[in-house]
Amino acid sequence: MKLSIQLTQREKLPKTSLIVGIIEGGELTPTAKAIDQTSHGFLTKLIKQGAFEGKMGQILPLYHLEGTRYEHVLLVGCGKKGKLSPAGFRKLTVNAVKALSKVTHATTYLTEVEVMGEKSLAWKVKQIAEAVSDGLYRFDLFKSEKEPAPVLKELAIAISEAKQEKACVEALKQGQAVAAGMTLMKNLANTPSNICTPTFLAEQAIALAKDYAALSVEVLGEKEMKKLKMGALLGVSQGSAEEAKLICLEYKGTTKKQAPIALVGKGVTFDSGGNSLKPADAMVGMKYDMCGAASVLGTMKALAELKLPIHIVGIIPAVENMPGGTAYKPEDILTSMSGQTIEVISTDAEGRLILADALTYCERYQPEAVIDIATLTGAVVIALGFHATAILSNNAPLEKALLEAGEESNDRAWPMPLWEEYQEQIKSPFADMANIGGRPAGTITAACFLSRFAKKFHWAHLDVAGTAAMMSGTQERMATGRPVPMLMQYLINRTS
Repeated sequence: MKLSIQLTQREKLPKTSLIVGIIEGGELTPTAKAIDQTSHGFLTKLIKQGAFEGKMGQILPLYHLEGTRYEHVLLVGCGKKGKLSPAGFRKLTVNAVKALSKVTHATTYLTEVEVMGEKSLAWKVKQIAEAVSDGLYRFDLFKSEKEPAPVLKELAIAISEAKQEKACVEALKQGQAVAAGMTLMKNLANTPSNICTPTFLAEQAIALAKDYAALSVEVLGEKEMKKLKMGALLGVSQGSAEEAKLICLEYKGTTKKQAPIALVGKGVTFDSGGNSLKPADAMVGMKYDMCGAASVLGTMKALAELKLPIHIVGIIPAVENMPGGTAYKPEDILTSMSGQTIEVISTDAEGRLILADALTYCERYQPEAVIDIATLTGAVVIALGFHATAILSNNAPLEKALLEAGEESNDRAWPMPLWEEYQEQIKSPFADMANIGGRPAGTITAACFLSRFAKKFHWAHLDVAGTAAMMSGTQERMATGRPVPMLMQYLINRTS
């Protein structure tokens, strides 16, 4: 679908379907006022009669408005004046796009709506670009009866200030690149684990690298990992018939010599819990345990689309975690690539084991910073729900930069402590550490574990267990594309 910036004058509104905001309480946005005047006060009458109140989430399509040239006007309730949050702005945009079920060409004037935090016009444009992709997203690859395809072919984003056109055009490019990365992330995460195996993920990385000259890829198999002594990663994989893969992507968007930023994504393509077997209902959704890996691939695609002048490495440890006679067991002791030993208390705490070796592998790139992304703990959902990604870091400036990127991109994170006292919980009487520290502070102790493999670089851990996929029973399950927007904003900020 084509997106464009349209510099408009309200007195010369184009002949197209219009998306127009209405403020709760009857206040009209500038374009709504223009339509109201042309239609002899029709919008004002609607509001006075209570037919449309402008409440957040309200949608009302109008057809063939008398006195106007428009076949279709979509009224969108924007809530109370000055109270529209960034998340609310994105949500109402998604809802508006979904409501355009029979419209092929439209122009949105939601850029006129005030958003809390004094968000700029360019910010609104970028959010609209991402939200449109969300609203049109379908995943019906495995359905015999496909969902009706979106008919919307072109959406113009209206702006009224010529001096902001250049910034808005750049914001649109960024939004479209992020949207492309999010779509790839969602498609990979939504693919079932009988298709999306470690080998499948490696094949997708290879295909991605073929599409962009700035991308290269290397895939290590178990034979190569054994030579590297990746005992933690291979310990998780040993119960599965699927071979583990270590996928190493490199993006070079600049000829300047610079230390790379490494993105490390947890790639457990299915997590049964291993011999610490999950209950049946807890296994539903475990195909999403590779969302960290999917987000790294999505970010790499967005980087390549946008051609950011930066050096990035993406490392994906990809495994299945399965039970069986050859699977690792509670109280086994694994020797990681770093040489540190780990007593396995729960085979269902496997993500940190594969990340441990992946973090150590990052050392060869001498990275400027390392960010790992993982659906690591259920505890983070208890702590933060489904709205915020947890961030834990050994470097305050890196943490601050990611938090700011999350706020700017509307893909927010929240910091949690990484105090030395928590390290006590992962002590083992038989090895250098245990792989879990009990129920208290489960998200923090998981990060404490990872921190022991990140001492040689600036590092941040993103626990996306509550944000990377929407989980509500068996009917409502869908990957979200997060944290691709946050990661991309962080990288954009690094290059601006």
